[in-house]
Amino acid sequence: MSTAVKLAIVYYSSTGTIAEIAQALHDAAVKAGAQVRLLRAAELAAPSAIESNPAWAAHHAATRDIPEASAEDIEWADAVLFGTPTRFGNVSAQLKQFIDGLGGMWAQGKLADKVYSGFVSSATAHGGQESTLLALYNSIHHFGGITVTPGFTDPAKFVDGNPYGTSHVDAQGNNPVDDPTRTAARIQAERVVKIAAQLKAA
Repeated sequence: MSTAVKLAIVYYSSTGTIAEIAQALHDAAVKAGAQVRLLRAAELAAPSAIESNPAWAAHHAATRDIPEASAEDIEWADAVLFGTPTRFGNVSAQLKQFIDGLGGMWAQGKLADKVYSGFVSSATAHGGQESTLLALYNSIHHFGGITVTPGFTDPAKFVDGNPYGTSHVDAQGNNPVDDPTRTAARIQAERVVKIAAQLKAA
C-alpha cells in the first residue's frame, strides 16, 4: 500500500482564475510527493448564463475533460483542498452543492480526521476572500476535519498577506494569476501535504 498522501483538489471556476490556482496547487503537491486528483464541481448555471459571458463560455468548453468530483474522491483522499470564487462573500453555489451532497458520508463518519484547506479568488481587493474561506471552514468543523491553513509560516506569506488560504484578486479578469499567488499556492500545498503525511504516519 502506498504511503504517499492522497490529495483531492475540488474546485469551481467560472472564468478560469480558480482553475489556474488549482493547477498550481496540483503541481506543487505532486512535487511534494502526493498522489493528486484534480477535480471540478459540476456546473449549475443555465447554458444561457454561461454563453452570455465569453470568458465563462470559453473556460467551460476548455475544461470539459477535467473529471467532476464525486463522494468517492473525498473518501479516497487523506487531504482535500476546496477552491471557489467569492459569491457575495460566500462559497459558490456549485461548490456548496457538492459539499452539501456529502451528507451521507458525514453521517457515516467518513469525512472526519482528514486534512482540509481552501483557496479563493475575488474581483476586488476587499471582495470577501476571508469571509468566503471562513464560511468554507464552517463545513469542515462539522465534518470533524482538520483545518490546515498556511498561516504566516513562511516569510513569503507576508507578501500575499492571507493566512487563511491562497487568494487572488483578478479584477474581472484583468489581473492574471501572478507570482505571489503561485508562491502562496506552493506554500499551502506543501503544508497540507506535510501535515497530512504526519497524520497518516501516526
